[in-house]
Amino acid sequence: MKTIYNSIKGKVAKHPKVQDSVLGKVDEWKRSHYIILSEIIKEELASSKELKNDKLYELGNTISHITLQRFFESDYQDKTHNDLRFLKTLDKICIFLGYKDLNSYIHDIKEHQVLEEKANNNVFSVDIVYKYSEAVFNLYKNFPTLQLDLFKDLVFENSPFLERASEFSKELCERKFELVTKNNRSNFEVFDVNIITDEPDKKILETHEFWNLLFKVGETGEEHFVNQLNTQIYFIRKIDNVWKIWDNYNPDAGILNNKN
Repeated sequence: MKTIYNSIKGKVAKHPKVQDSVLGKVDEWKRSHYIILSEIIKEELASSKELKNDKLYELGNTISHITLQRFFESDYQDKTHNDLRFLKTLDKICIFLGYKDLNSYIHDIKEHQVLEEKANNNVFSVDIVYKYSEAVFNLYKNFPTLQLDLFKDLVFENSPFLERASEFSKELCERKFELVTKNNRSNFEVFDVNIITDEPDKKILETHEFWNLLFKVGETGEEHFVNQLNTQIYFIRKIDNVWKIWDNYNPDAGILNNKN
């Protein structure tokens, strides 16, 4: 409730009628400012469709400046703010903000939080694939030095995915592979990222990826090309409240290791 309580304070301060008054031009409100706020709220409540008939008699359509000052300047306390009179005050403030009552405001805030959290999770899920692909490219750029720490924040340490990636990358480093990057000779692109499974602790993403890479073997100068357009599947898990990649299906994984 404390979060809702503070949220209401912020909404009142940002209300257009409040912002257009002297209240919107000062950083700290004094007693005289709460008198003005009381008049602004009274004027709005007088024309509110929600305060008609029985509800008007139940709640009234005014809030004293003393009550408003107490509301804004006091910290949230369960005992005080669960008082029926104060809950009625919150009902009137929420009506002033354009809601039916306090419960309507709480429902709207929670609904927006759920939608925002889901949107943020989806953005993160897509973003982690781009970050992983960039890390892979940087891994190749450092060959024949193996820098698996590039995956530290993206792939779970004990995952089967990291184990496989470590094995074939180590082999390429031992064979002295070096990535040719001059004149953008090697590059990659990730596109069409789609979330195909979205669960509280698991997400599965499908991507289309184009990898155009040129490797040279250090001692012989032998060239190895990778020119692949494929579909990859990423399995992302939430463990101990941390999201990272757990596994991946890449039909062309290890293709360089299989070349003689």
